[in-house]
Amino acid sequence: MGARRRASGAASRAQAARPVLVTGATGFVGQALVPALLARGRAVRATTRALRDDLDPRVEWVRADVTRPAELPAALEGVDAAYFLVHGMASGREDYADDERRAAAFFAREAGIAGVRRIVYLGGVAPRGRPSKHLASRLAVGEVLRAGRVPTLELRASMIVGPGSASWRIVRDLAMRLPAMVLPAWARSRSCPIAIEDVVAALVAALDVPLPESAWYDVPGPEVLSVRDILERVAALRGRALPAVEAPLPHPRISALWLKLVSDAPWQVVRELVQGLSHDLLPRDDRYWALTGLPPRTRFEEAARRALAEDEGRRPGGVRGWVLSAEELLVDRLAPRQQETVRPTTPPTPHPRRG
Repeated sequence: MGARRRASGAASRAQAARPVLVTGATGFVGQALVPALLARGRAVRATTRALRDDLDPRVEWVRADVTRPAELPAALEGVDAAYFLVHGMASGREDYADDERRAAAFFAREAGIAGVRRIVYLGGVAPRGRPSKHLASRLAVGEVLRAGRVPTLELRASMIVGPGSASWRIVRDLAMRLPAMVLPAWARSRSCPIAIEDVVAALVAALDVPLPESAWYDVPGPEVLSVRDILERVAALRGRALPAVEAPLPHPRISALWLKLVSDAPWQVVRELVQGLSHDLLPRDDRYWALTGLPPRTRFEEAARRALAEDEGRRPGGVRGWVLSAEELLVDRLAPRQQETVRPTTPPTPHPRRG
């Protein structure tokens, strides 16, 4: 028994000594995740399309584009686990969904060749009805990765609240800039928005979640809110009333046009995200939080208050400065209070490869 424990401990230490690869490290989620991994003592390798002088010197940066399979072997060589956080929606290309699926297939194949232990992918919640192009692409990427040789853990989130989030920018601009709103039917659509720090905690924990085979989990925030609820709460945080009346406006594809006049988010992103509001984006369950013992702690209003403060320049440091310091992340978020930790005697059954 003692020999087995020592061998297991040695294997764990060897595993932890290998770097973790983060693709999309300069994006919204990647910028928040990398410091958290470093604070946890993990060596981090990250991909970027262009090496720059202002990149975090604590990270091993590798020039690589996931759409170019020839550049992936060097990035994946010797890594323990890999995060797939790239997204093509903002590229401006109408065929971005095809590009995303091809990139996922390249990545899954090369990760298998490199002997990567695990892939962690952050995708989107599956709607109850027909998914928009954006959501269909997110789900398709998850299926491609989960079908590969490397066990893949797919986490599905709805709106992520934090500075730099495209969906947050749209909500902020609507709530802050309009004197009143005529709300289309899609303003009734509901979701469970989640704070960026809770997403980061879920992603960090994903490295160690039992994963005998590929699976997916929803990672919902602690509240169910409609689009109207979200807009009214954001406006209230700045002392604004947002008079609103519902009206039978056209399909989200059409109503996205007037959003272009209000939000400074890229037009293609606005269009794609709004088209995803035809149906509720509610989780199937919250089993991932029970499995990890890390229930989401940040309610929407607190997450929105922090994001507004950063947007208004009240806190330095961009996304990384806003999320959490290394000490806060380790002590306050990744080490949950005993009374909040729920660890079932039998781990929840993960959702299967397909779904």
